[in-house]
Amino acid sequence: MAGEEPLSETQQAVQTEHVRINGVEYEATLEANGDLRWRSAEAIAGERRLSLDKEVLGIELRGTILVVRSFVEEIKEASCLGTRKQEVKRVRRDYVFELETEEKGMIWGDRLSACIGSLGRPKRLFIIVNPFGGKQCGRKIFANEVKPLLDAANILYTMQETNFQLHAQEIAGSLDVRKFDGIVCVSGDGVLVEVVNGLLQREDWNKAIKVPLGIIPAGSGNGMAKSLLESGGEPCSISNAVFSVIRGNKRTLDVASVVQGETKFFSVLMLTWGLIADIDIESEKYRWMGSARFDFYSLLRIMNLRKYNGNAQFVPAPGYESVGVPLTQIEKSNQHDDPNLSSEMQISKVKTLQSKGYQGPSVSYEESHWRSIEGPFVYVWLNNVPWCSQDVMPAPEAKFSDGYLDAVIVRDCPRSVLLSLMLKMGDGTYVNSPYVTYLKVKAFQLVPGQRVGNPKKGGIVDVDGEVIARGDVNFSLHDADVKQKQKQYLMSYGPSIQISVDQGLATIFSPR
Repeated sequence: MAGEEPLSETQQAVQTEHVRINGVEYEATLEANGDLRWRSAEAIAGERRLSLDKEVLGIELRGTILVVRSFVEEIKEASCLGTRKQEVKRVRRDYVFELETEEKGMIWGDRLSACIGSLGRPKRLFIIVNPFGGKQCGRKIFANEVKPLLDAANILYTMQETNFQLHAQEIAGSLDVRKFDGIVCVSGDGVLVEVVNGLLQREDWNKAIKVPLGIIPAGSGNGMAKSLLESGGEPCSISNAVFSVIRGNKRTLDVASVVQGETKFFSVLMLTWGLIADIDIESEKYRWMGSARFDFYSLLRIMNLRKYNGNAQFVPAPGYESVGVPLTQIEKSNQHDDPNLSSEMQISKVKTLQSKGYQGPSVSYEESHWRSIEGPFVYVWLNNVPWCSQDVMPAPEAKFSDGYLDAVIVRDCPRSVLLSLMLKMGDGTYVNSPYVTYLKVKAFQLVPGQRVGNPKKGGIVDVDGEVIARGDVNFSLHDADVKQKQKQYLMSYGPSIQISVDQGLATIFSPR
């Protein structure tokens, strides 16, 4: 971390001392990088090792007593339907080192502190807790699982709860980010998205968005937390997510700009339209079921399947140029329901009319080779990360900062096959089906249409769990008061919605 003093030669030297650890005598060695190892004087084998980076939370020195607070992996036996299996779980454990003199205690304490300081770990965090997400356990999760680990790691924090929808966006929009080494959301994915939007709507967005973000799973889906922990080979758990923030490792994260006319929304997870959006939003009435609500409502929706007319246009990533039908520039400029503006002209209009905040990617796609897929569609699903929830992987090839979105498109599919595909989403193998079109895109344009067989009903456009446009609110697009009825949503249903990607714009805490 910038500003940390380099270790002196004395601090870098390996030191071996006879100490008592948790009341037992050992020969212990403190290595140059802060790792600890010890064994009893008589033992030939069975050395214990404690990695400073991977296992140590923090330390406390009291004279000759040095307490090393750790979070170590242990193999635990588990039983399921009569079958016993082993699980690796992290547990809190303190190691109490008793050194011979206070001077030796100070030498070891100073070296360990210097080594921890050199790891680039956060020193002060701003924590946003959503007490209403998931099973409404945000407060309990923070008090019982987040706070104890932060205290053990000697990390200072300021905690604030959200009181209403978009409260986190307001908080992030006015927070003095210079005071903190990161913003951590104890919530589902929705609060993280609000924070990103709040940071990017600031006048100093280019500095604010560099603040590392963290996510502790406390919602129904927890797709971002699952994607991050899975990428580091860690089980998705609250404690593992907290530890990944404490360790301070970071990675960049793509941010997608979702634009319609003068309005824009920033996405870090996914955009859905059709079946997946219907399941995500309409299952809210079953929120009390937790994540099981998605499985339950998926079955209901497949049995009464809807299809939607519409059009999808995109700039494919290299290797996907054969997907869809190529568009001429004239076809690309002929936009639906908007005053004869191409997508690039619309984005330019947004930049002109809005004076502050992030204005979207500066790269132009006007000369790109656009392609098109015509509906009707069962669903269109754009993904920024592999997992959308802890047990659903819609985009197995998605990367955090490759500059592309992974598009999943299903145009037609028998109900029996569709149910089979949904059951295969746990490992992502459903994308191998001939009914599924899977590709990476740099830019995307969606023109959502009405339901097949019911032209007075539209669908739902859902971005990161937020309904940005809706056409199924009991009115026709030709109603005189349609604009008034749609004011409750960010964008209108029917006109084109453009999505483009800014590679690695945000930063997020990650296990590795």
